[in-house]
Amino acid sequence: MKRPLGLLFTVAAGVVALDFWTKRWATRVLENAPPMPVVGDLVRFTYARNSGVAFGIGAGLPFPYYLFSLAAIAAILTLFLRRRVQGGGRRLALALILGGAVGNLLDRVTSGEVVDFIEIGWRQWRWPVFNVADSAVSIGVVLFALTWPRHDSASPTEAAGAGTAGPSGVPPATSGTQEHDSGAGPLGPVSPQRGAAGPLPGRGADGPVA
Repeated sequence: MKRPLGLLFTVAAGVVALDFWTKRWATRVLENAPPMPVVGDLVRFTYARNSGVAFGIGAGLPFPYYLFSLAAIAAILTLFLRRRVQGGGRRLALALILGGAVGNLLDRVTSGEVVDFIEIGWRQWRWPVFNVADSAVSIGVVLFALTWPRHDSASPTEAAGAGTAGPSGVPPATSGTQEHDSGAGPLGPVSPQRGAAGPLPGRGADGPVA
């Protein structure tokens, strides 16, 4: 149990630290500054503050969005403590989600808003500005979906074949088998008939019948 919890807290702490440092940097360098190109116009840094959830959803609405972060944190910790999470991929996914939830929760508790600064798009098509915590949550959700267990069941054809086979796996003989070819009847071999002209047991035709 110590190893899964160690992975959870290590990855989550790394996400929180990176998210905190990049937000501090964005506030110091990008605030009140024009967008900074990173990969041409495809990726650029644009400072923004978001009062909603990830990618600016629900911004401006008077709703305590920090409750979502608290619910996610409580659910993930409960799953790990009860040993409900199996597989390294799913543990890593939940660790990423936990780190992202904690990172944005710190912003909401301290200032009521989340700092966003990563913007991607092409020409007039722009994706809403986001941050490292949003990226960690999104990657974690996709990874968790990809590592969800899938149980394969027997095909209908295989099930039908198994139902018609005998105990040894060999299909039963067909009803068209002719038993009289071997000369055997249902009660055993049939003895050949001697015919009407055959001799009777005894001394012959003139003798007494034995």
